[in-house]
Amino acid sequence: MLLLHGFPEFWYSWRHQLREFKSEYRVVALDLRGYGETDAPSHKENYKLDCLITDIKDILESLGYNKCVLIGHDWGGMIAWLVAICYPEMVTKLIVVNFPHPSVFTEYILRHPSQLIKSGYYFFFQMPWFPEFMFTVNDFKVLKSLFTSQATGIGRKGCRLTAEDIEAYLYVFSQPGALTGPINHYRNIFSCLPLQHHEVIMPTLLLWGERDVFMEVEMAEITRIYVKNHFRLTILSEASHWLQQDQPDIVNKLIWTFLKEETTRKRE
Repeated sequence: MLLLHGFPEFWYSWRHQLREFKSEYRVVALDLRGYGETDAPSHKENYKLDCLITDIKDILESLGYNKCVLIGHDWGGMIAWLVAICYPEMVTKLIVVNFPHPSVFTEYILRHPSQLIKSGYYFFFQMPWFPEFMFTVNDFKVLKSLFTSQATGIGRKGCRLTAEDIEAYLYVFSQPGALTGPINHYRNIFSCLPLQHHEVIMPTLLLWGERDVFMEVEMAEITRIYVKNHFRLTILSEASHWLQQDQPDIVNKLIWTFLKEETTRKRE
């Protein structure tokens, strides 16, 4: 089971799932290229989507496997969709958290100005150096507020990040140059979309926190069009963008149900 985190996160965002699924799976939560202590090439060309997709294939093979359950959240969800499209033989089951099929995203954003505004940071990140600087201002206030503010953070009913959790994030992203690699992921997106191939052929679970202020929930339902196999969508009304940290018990239960349901169905 490979877990791909989003932005601005790292492997630690999957801590609840690492504990949960280790009983039946070898669970590996990656740091994506440029995050944490991974290799972080300085040129933005090294962060094109095809490089990021190949990274996942290479890591899976280096672990001694030729297929996996692939789970991605946010930007890691984008990569998970693309791995599933480009290397379908590698992915037995696909689980994505709060990111629509990439073709849905690109088509929807062009037709809905409200989503274009919510994705405005994609355009902001095209600037050199200034986005990195903005995250560091006032002791990384922007980073902290993403997870804790009333507007974008985990709500009162969610599993809020502890002081130790926040400290872990601050430690990773306060290292010299630690934000450039992650933001470089976004600096290539316009050269890679739209996609030439769209179809997803393995069983797919899409989980969505309805209080996501970055992604409109309408995109979740439209995603169904591109999945040519069993597709399950579950929308959690009280949950935020940070779903697997916000509602870990519910998310884990939904993943277990999906995994076992598909296994049972195959046996039949």
